Amino acid sequence: MQNNVFQSFKSSISGVHLPDKFTFPFYYEPHELSIIAANELQAYLETQTDFEHNFGLNQNQEGLIIGKMFGVLVCQNQEGELGYLWAFSGKLAGENHHSYFVPTIFDMLQENGFFRKEEEVLNAINRQIEILEHSDELKNKYIQLETTKNNAYSDIKNQKQKIKRLKIEREEKRNLFKNLSSTEIEQLELELSEESKKESILLKKMTKYWNFQLENAQKEVNLHLDKINQLKEERRLKSGALQQKLFAEYSFLNQFGERKSIGEIFNNNPPAGAGECAAPKLLHYAFEHDLKPIAMAEFWWGQSPKSEIRKHKQFYPACKSKCEPILLSHMLKGIEMEANPFQENPAEGKDIELLFEDAELAVINKPAEFLSVPGKKISDSVYQRVKELYPNATGPLIVHRLDMSTSGLMLIAKDEETYVKLQSQFIKRTIKKRYVALLDGVLEENEGFIDLPLRVDLDDRPRQLVCYEHGKSAQTKWVKIESKNNQTLVYFYPITGRTHQLRVHASHELGLNTPIVGDDLYGKKGDRLHLHAEQITFIHPISEAEMTFTKEVDFKI
Repeated sequence: MQNNVFQSFKSSISGVHLPDKFTFPFYYEPHELSIIAANELQAYLETQTDFEHNFGLNQNQEGLIIGKMFGVLVCQNQEGELGYLWAFSGKLAGENHHSYFVPTIFDMLQENGFFRKEEEVLNAINRQIEILEHSDELKNKYIQLETTKNNAYSDIKNQKQKIKRLKIEREEKRNLFKNLSSTEIEQLELELSEESKKESILLKKMTKYWNFQLENAQKEVNLHLDKINQLKEERRLKSGALQQKLFAEYSFLNQFGERKSIGEIFNNNPPAGAGECAAPKLLHYAFEHDLKPIAMAEFWWGQSPKSEIRKHKQFYPACKSKCEPILLSHMLKGIEMEANPFQENPAEGKDIELLFEDAELAVINKPAEFLSVPGKKISDSVYQRVKELYPNATGPLIVHRLDMSTSGLMLIAKDEETYVKLQSQFIKRTIKKRYVALLDGVLEENEGFIDLPLRVDLDDRPRQLVCYEHGKSAQTKWVKIESKNNQTLVYFYPITGRTHQLRVHASHELGLNTPIVGDDLYGKKGDRLHLHAEQITFIHPISEAEMTFTKEVDFKI
């Protein structure tokens, strides 16, 4: 074992109790030992001179800004001594290996390793393809093909026009047959018919000729393209073989000494970067060196990326798409962990408050941490509760949704006609909604407008990203109510209704850059998400009367 990887605590940990269970990596409050280990890593990052990496924290530093996830794993060695391991996601300063950090599962950058050699072969094929695709020879063949097409089109067009012209002329000649004898007419008709046949035969021969010329010109192009396609197929086969070889090399240990490759875990289709995150690196090293995992935490270091929300020094869970299959299905096998909150019913012990109802609809107040519709593993939801409340209702019931963590007003339709008419109001954006949110910071401005398009983070659902290329329009108006105690109470008026729209618009640096208090995805976990759908205004689908309902928020600044 590298003696500088498993490190002893520099701070005093006397009196700090060990956790009863290991950290559930996808939703957690960092244990005190993890916080101490993270603080010592952060102190190192602030003062180290071992490597140079632009985290975006120093405005004078040059180079591409790349923030980074770091992880700490509190462990116990065979002598019962407590210490910790450090890891970083991906590469750091362009390298896989650094003092004090656990190594990567497999080092693709190894100078004489198979990956570098195979990569050079693939690069050589890529260069050949590029040369052929941009060669003068191919360019000239395309020019020849295009020239042939133009000449063929022009010749055939002219011949067809000639045939039409001669046909008109023949008709004009026939108009002069009146004063001729039958023998003369018969002779002239024969001449005109022969002329028509001659021009038609010429068109057929011309078409045949140009088809032959086009075929030859296309063959010349195809011969060149075949060479390119052969190289591309060779590249595809070699790249596929290299991927399979890599999948086998990324092999992870668990506490029982069992190994499982990334190919086995993801059925040979892992997401990009799987196995390069901090958590798998930490656990693999611990199991490889007979260290017992005690607690784990990961935090962001550096400037926030432009798309996703990552705050400097803030703790975050492991990413689901890349890490969940590796950790939960294999690496953490047999380790007693904290409860998985995603398997617990968040609505247990909570009731829906009915604010209004008539024959067509109802207005309810949804508590925080309460699903609007059934989830994959939990059926208890507003839909289920309302279905029980109105067993004779014929409509879809749920007209619109609120995020599980958001409390507030929801419309319920008891029949399909009501549902359709209310839905139409949402689609036309005639329904007015007002949210109240408590923000973790002070806003200097009093009001504003946020326009940041959103899409789902495919690597970490349900987290959303700001994306100007593929995102859907997301617009929010906001008004400050008051600021006090380093917090700000605001009204949100969403114009669109994207998933997590208000949460992202509040947290993102191009939005308010001030997360909502208690936001476990885009801010800091708390007792609840301080976001409440306080008011809704709509037109009753039957009476056509304008209706406004308000439910005051149960949190204060």
